[in-house]
Amino acid sequence: MSKKVAVIGATGFVGKQVVNELSNRGYEVNAIARDSSKIETKDHVTPISADVNNVEELAEVLKGNDAVISAFNAGWTNPNLYNDFLNGSRNIEKAVEESGVKRFITVGGAGSLFIDGHQLVDGADFPADIKPGATAARDYMNEIKKNDTLDWTFFSPAIEMHAGTAGVRKGTYRTALENPVFDENGRSVLSVEDVAVVLVDELEQNNFVKKRFTAGY
Repeated sequence: MSKKVAVIGATGFVGKQVVNELSNRGYEVNAIARDSSKIETKDHVTPISADVNNVEELAEVLKGNDAVISAFNAGWTNPNLYNDFLNGSRNIEKAVEESGVKRFITVGGAGSLFIDGHQLVDGADFPADIKPGATAARDYMNEIKKNDTLDWTFFSPAIEMHAGTAGVRKGTYRTALENPVFDENGRSVLSVEDVAVVLVDELEQNNFVKKRFTAGY
């Protein structure tokens, strides 16, 4: 019997790749999005429409899954990004608890990673346009760390997830806990395809339960 995994934010930049990776590995995927008509038809994938801010509805949809992976994003151009990201993340966490599913993997940002003891998001040169979302992800990470009910994992992608690596799936990467993983050129890079590999590997290996981690080439 194959495992059933719910993916929240299934039409997003990260979520779409997570659905692909799970489907390719033979999982039964419940792909959840605000508008399920945008979910690509694939083997083992069931599209489901649900609103992350309707906790009861979402909890109902999540019941019976073996795990939940959240790639929720409130939209980088959303003027209310900070509050919407934080509220959405809290509601997802509540819904997972209410559904009875224990295993929960959520994707945050790289802004909460540390360099020389300081979080990237607090740096003077951190991009202003993504600062609200990155700050919300950091603040949410601090909240989920207090959750004793779920077997949660918080994943921070590499600093560069858009950096000319589109379509690349190497399947190899290195991990770290609090600091970015840098390559020999001093860059922290991981394609979104390999972010999906990392997340599904974590689902299978449970190396970072009740921890935050990151990955890069």
